[in-house]
Amino acid sequence: MHVAVVRPGELGAAELASWRKMQDALPHLANPFMSAGYAIAVDRVVPGARVAVLSERAGGDIVGFLPYELHGRGGAAGAIGGWLSLGQGLVHAAGLELDARELLRSCGLSAFAFGTLVPDQPWFAPFATKRLDSAVMDLGGGFDAFTESLRAKGSKVVKQTRYKERKMGRQAGEVSFAFDVRDDASLALVQSWKSAQYRAMGRTDRFARPWVVELVERLHHTHDDGFAGVLSMLYAGGEPVAGHFGLRSGHTLVTWFPVYDPEFAKFSPGLVLHLHMAEEAAALGVQHIDMGPAVGWRYKQELQNHSITVAEGVVRRRSPGGAAHWLRHAPIARGRDLVLGNRTLYGMADRAMRGYGRWRSKAR
Repeated sequence: MHVAVVRPGELGAAELASWRKMQDALPHLANPFMSAGYAIAVDRVVPGARVAVLSERAGGDIVGFLPYELHGRGGAAGAIGGWLSLGQGLVHAAGLELDARELLRSCGLSAFAFGTLVPDQPWFAPFATKRLDSAVMDLGGGFDAFTESLRAKGSKVVKQTRYKERKMGRQAGEVSFAFDVRDDASLALVQSWKSAQYRAMGRTDRFARPWVVELVERLHHTHDDGFAGVLSMLYAGGEPVAGHFGLRSGHTLVTWFPVYDPEFAKFSPGLVLHLHMAEEAAALGVQHIDMGPAVGWRYKQELQNHSITVAEGVVRRRSPGGAAHWLRHAPIARGRDLVLGNRTLYGMADRAMRGYGRWRSKAR
């Protein structure tokens, strides 16, 4: 196996075509966060972005791409885009065989951490320490079939959401929706709403980081063949009440930054937005809307009619660098997993963070 490490922006036309061909051939690789377009966008805002190009031999056919991001010194790396990425793993040709630790050695890495590892990644699966169900809105049979599948499992979310939408229309003005909004002002509004939501929940404000803002803005203007940033907006009386920015690749849309104006919370504008997104996406040929891990998110659990299993973990080489990475990260990861795996502890932590968020908002 020959491995060449380059920056994503250095990939040539033939390499990009090979990348796209592999994604088209294996549906589980269709996640837009695993697209070359996403890796190239990250490369423009993050200096540590890299991609390992795997070939059968020097100058031979390409058999895989591993996008990743360097984390300081010592050879540690993680998924490209880090905690922003909702689809991680190796883009590869069918039947590829390799050893994960040997791949890291060829890349000059001591450790590779992954978060939302997509299914069918046998090289990394033995190193997974946690598995989560990612909620999916399966639109393969069309929007009507999707809503019927929710009713069949006893869910009233569609009926209740449509009722609230009509109520919002009566009280706040006619409700309208746009699937793909191009203006920058709408994106800025969604970012500001999302920042306020993060603070209210006691979470880290991702949009407080300039590189995240720049990345999202770049992706908003990215509409390559088979890969695009999509901004959807919901309006009442002509005024925006909810929005979402996500990524689309082929037949898959991944939700990323859904948010709504809290002044309209009683109308559940977030759920209204998601139903309109699903209806429009299905009409455009989208077969899956991946909402990400459902733990702690009731709206995802209400809307999903399918799920896929994603994994978290770390591959470490048996080396001084790998040992040092374990000492820095393993105790913290175990503590976090203990909280997330215990409903009582998770509830206590969530309430504490929300309380801190309310205190911080008042202080501001």
